[in-house]
Amino acid sequence: DVQAASWHRLAADQGHAKAQLMLGGLYESGCGVARDDAEAARWFQLSADQGHAAAQYMLGGCYASGRGVSQDNVHAARWHRLAVDQGFAASQHVLGLFYGGGHGVAQDDAE
Repeated sequence: DVQAASWHRLAADQGHAKAQLMLGGLYESGCGVARDDAEAARWFQLSADQGHAAAQYMLGGCYASGRGVSQDNVHAARWHRLAVDQGFAASQHVLGLFYGGGHGVAQDDAE
């Protein structure tokens, strides 16, 4: 919805990490704004840089798939690791898959 996007943009522009995450999600889905993967990744990055675990997970997904950024498994693993360090379960799963397959990290079945 356009109004929701407008409110999220106001808060995101003021540096609110959760609003930045939400705005990134709106750009990713095209809800209330034109769909734009690069803009989604930019907002996820701003939120992730502030330590927001869900944004770190989303940004890791962007890097893993090349959605809005250049595909880079090393960067993907780094962002997922930061989210894991905060106990973010979805990133724990993804990082486990990365270690199992040696994607962006050294293959390590124990890890």
